[in-house]
Amino acid sequence: MKTSLTIQQAIAALLTAVLLCASCTVMKVRKLDASQVAQPQQEHIVGITTKKGEDVRFDPPGGMVNRDAIEARVKNASYTIAIQDVQRLWVERKGISAPRTVGLAVAIAVVAIGTLAAVILLTKQSCPFVYSWDGTQYVFDAEPYGGAITRGLERDDYSELEHLREQNGLYRLLLTNEVDETQFTNLMELWVVDHAPELRVVSDEKGNLRGFGDVQALSTARDRYGNDLLPWLESTDRKIWEPDAVAGPDGSLRQEVILTFPKPEGATQANLIANAATGLWGSYMIKRMIELQGREAPNWLSALDRDPSLVAALEAWGAQEETYRLRVEVEEPTGWELRGTLPPGGPLLAEDRLIPLDVSRVRGTQLRIRLRPPVGFWALNSFAIAYGAGQQVGVRRVAAKSAMTWDHKDVLADLTAVDDRYYPMPYTTDHAELTFPAPPRQPGMHRTVFLHSRGWYQLHLNANGEPDEATLTKLISTPGAPVQFAAERFAEWKQSGVR
Repeated sequence: MKTSLTIQQAIAALLTAVLLCASCTVMKVRKLDASQVAQPQQEHIVGITTKKGEDVRFDPPGGMVNRDAIEARVKNASYTIAIQDVQRLWVERKGISAPRTVGLAVAIAVVAIGTLAAVILLTKQSCPFVYSWDGTQYVFDAEPYGGAITRGLERDDYSELEHLREQNGLYRLLLTNEVDETQFTNLMELWVVDHAPELRVVSDEKGNLRGFGDVQALSTARDRYGNDLLPWLESTDRKIWEPDAVAGPDGSLRQEVILTFPKPEGATQANLIANAATGLWGSYMIKRMIELQGREAPNWLSALDRDPSLVAALEAWGAQEETYRLRVEVEEPTGWELRGTLPPGGPLLAEDRLIPLDVSRVRGTQLRIRLRPPVGFWALNSFAIAYGAGQQVGVRRVAAKSAMTWDHKDVLADLTAVDDRYYPMPYTTDHAELTFPAPPRQPGMHRTVFLHSRGWYQLHLNANGEPDEATLTKLISTPGAPVQFAAERFAEWKQSGVR
C-alpha cells in the first residue's frame, strides 16, 4: 500500500494497531514506512515524531492529513505541521482478534488478522509476532529470530516481555504470522527472573543474563555531519533514528554515529546496552536480494541447510558490509578498534541487547564508541553503558502449560523442546495462544520475564527466470555494493509513485 509521494519521502511511520473484541484486546506497536498507509486521512493518527526529535501526541480523535500537512489538536489547541517536517507517524487501527479462549468465530479472526497483515505485506519480511497479555489486552512485545530465512539459519532468540502480566496464576502469549512467509517455531519458554529492584536485567544475543545497578546514560551523540543525536538516542521511546536509504550531503551511503559516555578511572570492562533493530528497508532487501537467484533461489537456500561453511560465509558477508551485523568500535590510543558487534533484530520492534566491550586500553574518563551503519539498514533507539561484570541472576525456566491454535489444534508438544518438531504457520491467518504457569514471586523483588524462542521462516519468493549473475557477483565481491543496491531500489520505489 502506498500514499502520496511527498509522504513517501518525508515520513517513516509507526503503526499502533489495536485489535478489539468483546472480552479480549490486542495492542500492536509496529514500525512502518508511511507509504504503507494507503490513505492516511482515513487512519487514526494519534501522534507524530518531528524531524527535530519532538514527540507530539494528539488529542482524541487524532490528526488528519490535509494536502501536505497534518492537522490536529494538542492540549486543546490547534496544531498544524508540514508533512516534510515529520519523521514518523503514530497510527492506530482497530479490528478484532479471537484467540481460542474468548470463543469468537474463527471467520472473524481470519478477516481481522488478514487485514492487518495486508498493511505490512509489501515490505516487512521477517519472523513471527508475539503478543503479551497485560491483564486487559494483548500487546505486541517480541519479534523473534529475524533473518533466519532457512533452517540452516535457525537460531535462538531472547526477548524481554515488558508488557507481560500474570492473571489467575498464568502468563498468556499470542503467537501470530502476519506476513507472506511460512514460519516454523521450535521452542517457546519463559525465563523468569526475580531480582533486586535497583537492577536492570539484560540479555546478550546468546541468552546470557546479567543484572546492572549503575547504568550510565549517554553524554553526547553526533552523526558524521555534526548533527546532535542525543534527543534521538538517550532513551527508549518513540524517537527512533532511522535514516532513509539515500546518500548524505557528501554522497556517502554510510552514516557515522559517535557515542560518548562517562567512564570511571581504571574501568576495564563495559557493557553497551543497545536498543536497536534492522531497518525496515534493510529487512525488505533480504527478499529482494534472494530473488536475484531466480529459479535457483530454492536450491541456494537448501544449500545453506546442508553446508555450515556456506552459512559462515553468508554471516561473514553480512558482517563485512554491516548490513545485518554492525561493528561496535571503541576509541583507543591507537585509533578506532573493533570490540563488539550489534546483532540484527526486528525490524518492527527494537529490543535491548547487551554487548560486552573490552575498554582496558581506553585512557581518561570518557568512553567513545563509533558505529557506521549503512543507510536504510538500521533503526537506532537508545544506548546506555554499564561497567563491570554485572551480577548473576537466578533464572527459572517455565515450560508452556498449553498451546492451542486458532482452529483448536493442540501444538504444545511442538513448542516445548529443541528437537525436530515445529509449529508451522504458512498463512497470515495462523495464530496460537500459549499459557504458562506463573512462579510464585519472591517478596521484595522485581520481576523481569524473557521469552526464549527458537525457529526459522521460509520466504514466499517471486523467484522465476535465470539468476542475475552479474548483480549477484557484484553484491558478493564489491565492497559497498549491497548498500548501493538497496539505495537504488529505494530511489526507484520513491520515483514510481505506486499507490
